[in-house]
Amino acid sequence: MPDKNIPIVMTIAGSDSGGGAGIQADIKTLTSLHVYATAVISSVTSQNTKGVDGIHDIPAEFVRKQITAVLSDIGSDAIKIGMLSSTSIIKEVAACLKEFPEQARHVVVDPVMISTSGSRLLAADAINALVDELLPVTYILTPNVPEAEILLNLEAGSIQSLQAMRDAAKSLAGLGPKIVLLKGGHLPLVVNDKKLVVDVVYNAENDSYHEIKNDFVVTKNTHGTGCTLSAALAGEIAKGSDVKAACEKAIRYVNVAISQALNDIGEGNGPINHFHPLKWSPYEGKPFATAVIDSLPEGVWSAFIDHPFVRGIADGTLPVESFVYYLKQDYLYLQHYARAAALAAYKGTTMEEIAASAAIITHIADESKLHIEYCAKFGITKEEVLNTQESVFNSAYTRYVLEKGTSGDLLDLRAAMAPCLLGYGVIGLKLFNDPATKREGNVYWDWICQYAADDFQAAVNAGIGNIIFFSDLKSLYLMHPFFFVAEMEVLAEHGVSSSKSRFQEVCKIFEQATRLEIMFWEMGIQRN
Repeated sequence: MPDKNIPIVMTIAGSDSGGGAGIQADIKTLTSLHVYATAVISSVTSQNTKGVDGIHDIPAEFVRKQITAVLSDIGSDAIKIGMLSSTSIIKEVAACLKEFPEQARHVVVDPVMISTSGSRLLAADAINALVDELLPVTYILTPNVPEAEILLNLEAGSIQSLQAMRDAAKSLAGLGPKIVLLKGGHLPLVVNDKKLVVDVVYNAENDSYHEIKNDFVVTKNTHGTGCTLSAALAGEIAKGSDVKAACEKAIRYVNVAISQALNDIGEGNGPINHFHPLKWSPYEGKPFATAVIDSLPEGVWSAFIDHPFVRGIADGTLPVESFVYYLKQDYLYLQHYARAAALAAYKGTTMEEIAASAAIITHIADESKLHIEYCAKFGITKEEVLNTQESVFNSAYTRYVLEKGTSGDLLDLRAAMAPCLLGYGVIGLKLFNDPATKREGNVYWDWICQYAADDFQAAVNAGIGNIIFFSDLKSLYLMHPFFFVAEMEVLAEHGVSSSKSRFQEVCKIFEQATRLEIMFWEMGIQRN
């Protein structure tokens, strides 16, 4: 086999004449993920967004011939199997894969039985063949809840809870697959008055579960979701991701594709958007703020958001002396943060950008007054705060931010300021929602609530790109002064999206600022 730099996935599936599912969806998905797709067509369907009105099976021996042709020459790093509509095709595929054990190590099977529009795609007598012949050679099985019930010979509607999903995933693994990703899209769960989709990953190799939660998206345009997920999963496995990471990446891909579904294609269940990653940027279509967090060396972000200082706030065991010292230093930090915002105004090239930075300064001035009021709850007077000697940790951090703003451009400055906003947002929400966090009698509960508050979280979410993309910066800042991270998305689009080296430079700035945030916690513990 010749050396290659690009991962390869072979997809064995039916053709969708409407282009939203089947082999067409697989190729689009894999291509958008920078994976080379080879295709073995098992059936040709006549379908559109309203339904399937015809299925023509390719002769089983010719399906086998296609597989042999691909694997004997091009090879494959993973194999995705979708619609196999007859017993004879299933048996031929399973037998052929056994002849290529090395290339069939990572077989991802999407047990396609019913289309999004409700058309049955798998003959009843083929289900036993799928269970007996194909599942024993399967690495990852990706059924939805109705498919799981059919495979396990359960009554329709038997799986109605998260625990039932967990039990079903484990039972499915008993049929042969090493990993089962049981999709929860057909069984949205309500948590804290919010509809969530919970996908359950069961690993039979170590008897472990992993749950992946996402908001439930209300849309009729979900044609091809199962095909897309399994193709994306095979693509991530081919690229070298471990199972947990591959499942998370594939689900995120589909979640974005659903939320950004293509409108006005057909009159029925329209296709999802396979084009969303096609940005060809160094950060592969992710929001920039997410990308810089993902770029951090392993353990750095968790060392920040799960620092002993933070855990002490969560359970109320942090010495009050440490928190008081931190509060005093944090007020001094706010002063330098305002100076950094002033520097950003100086670097602005339009009146809108200058006004936006000015709004930040005004907001920080207001916040500093609230900070003094909060300090008073701990017996700290304004005079004490103003007369506090600045810690060397504080000096190192704030001067680094100002230096990057002085020597670099506006994006450098925003990257140096970003860990503060993003990290505190993550910490606030995490501690607020963690049932282990002490509430009653915890003197730090108000602090936690401050950073879990809706206005602060709105700023964080807009910065990461989960809510909305702002092109009008003036409107952005009028809504919330701390939306400067969303501005960072705009700056990155112009200055980083096509330059890997520039992206790495900005990531290094973000990393150093994150490490300095960690030392800010250490300062509080050491009180020096």
